[in-house]
Amino acid sequence: MTRRVLLNNVDHADLRVIARHGPEFGDSVNQVLVLPSEFEAAQREYPIFFRRDANGELQAVAILGLDRDENLFLGPGGWNARYVPAAQQRGPFSIALQDADAAPMIHIDLDHPRVSRADGEPLFLPAGGSAPYLQHVSRVLGLIYDGLEASRPFFQALEALDLIETVDVEAKLGDGTEYVLPGLFTVSHARLSALRGADLERLHASGALRAAYMVLASMANMSALIDAKRRRLAGA
Repeated sequence: MTRRVLLNNVDHADLRVIARHGPEFGDSVNQVLVLPSEFEAAQREYPIFFRRDANGELQAVAILGLDRDENLFLGPGGWNARYVPAAQQRGPFSIALQDADAAPMIHIDLDHPRVSRADGEPLFLPAGGSAPYLQHVSRVLGLIYDGLEASRPFFQALEALDLIETVDVEAKLGDGTEYVLPGLFTVSHARLSALRGADLERLHASGALRAAYMVLASMANMSALIDAKRRRLAGA
């Protein structure tokens, strides 16, 4: 159940939001959506792959765990990474357009488990201005808004040049346990490296070339994820 309303400093003057991360706030997920606007930060921490949503549209995801509902970056002290994907940072907030010409507005889900009137970060200052946490949320929502705008053109640019390929993602642990993550895609390094001339220039001009190489660079994080899984099992 959600009760999403337009955020304002009159009705929500005393509202607070719990900013910490934990299973009770929906952070126990093994994959999370990431957007081109955050690839630079996300690729330093997580392996990034592509998958198709229920409508067949491509989207990028950061892999957080190997088992269902497993987030290997989530511990007793919160989220253990230098960057938390924007989809998990936004908490109860969302953005919406009142009409085609209007600026994006911030909405809040009053039934979200992070929302409180006793605990957490204040959203508004006593005089009614935005508190530092709400300013942070505004930046995160702006990142999401820009990323959603860029996501479809990014994938269209890659597909137009046949740069997306299926990938078999396998993880083998020392005890013989094996994991296979199905339905994932990535950038074809061979075909990307072979691009020349106008195709390469267009991809570079659109920003998709840089983003594609960030996806490829993120693959190195898969070994670190497997190591984290081994440590989690050893400490179980």
